This record gives sequence, C-alpha cells and structure tokens, in this order.
Amino acid sequence: MQKEVLELDERFGKEYVGYYVFQEISWAKRSRIIQKYTKYHPISGQIVNSDFIAIQAETIWASLKEQPPNKPITLEKLLSEDGGIPIGLGELFSQIVNRLCSVTQEETLFLSEQSEDRSRSQPSQTLGSAENSAGHQISSLNNQPKPSSNSSSSSTS
Repeated sequence: MQKEVLELDERFGKEYVGYYVFQEISWAKRSRIIQKYTKYHPISGQIVNSDFIAIQAETIWASLKEQPPNKPITLEKLLSEDGGIPIGLGELFSQIVNRLCSVTQEETLFLSEQSEDRSRSQPSQTLGSAENSAGHQISSLNNQPKPSSNSSSSSTS
C-alpha cells in the first residue's frame, strides 16, 4: 500500500511541527467508514444523508500511521468544531488522504453535497421543501474549480 510522508513546519502552529506518515487504507476500511456515517432510505436505498466531515475525519485518522511524539492529532480533534485542527491543516490532510485512497473529486463533491443537503433540510421534515432555498457553498477538500454534474446519482427527492 502507498505511503506519503509530510513534514510540517510552524505555519499551523508549533504543536503540529514534525513528520506525519499517511498510508492508503483498504477498500473494506474505506467502505465501512462511509457506511458508518451514511443513512439510506429503507425502501429506495437512496442516500438520505451523510456526515461528510465525520467520513473525512475517520479516513484521515485511519490513514495516519505516524505523527510527532506529542501526538497532536486525535480523532476527537479532527471531529471537533471547537478546538479542532486549523482549517488549512485539515485541508492538507484531506488532500493527501484523498489522493492515497483514490477518492475522486466527484465522490468528494457527492458526499459533501449529501451532507449539505441534510443540514439545509433538517429543520423541515417535508422532502424537497427547502432544496434550493440556499445556494450551494461547496467546500471541496480538493479545491476544485468546477462543479460536478453528479450524473451518477438521481436527484429526485
């Protein structure tokens, strides 16, 4: 399995300085992480929602094989909204892990859209009632410039 070594300087803070080793995870591990944070409709099997942040954090954590002796990265810190890791560091880790685990830009966009759809429609229990009331603010971890047509999924809610 592929590995990638990252050496960080002080740009994200002194606590993060050092070497990090990431390793590709197995297909089964990646699939289990996605399943854990994705809810499916019991009849149609379509994705009802997914927690993209949790999927990405667990994938980073599963891929992280070595880190500096002070162990600045924990799963809790990756998942934390308050006191978590800096945005730029999370983006960097995500890019490395997505590349190692062969996560395509389309998969990243699809999972993040499902997560955003859930957060937009959570207050309303009526399907599709607020589907387009908010603009898409895709925060792709790959910083992709073009939106995906998402042709592999059905958008009939």
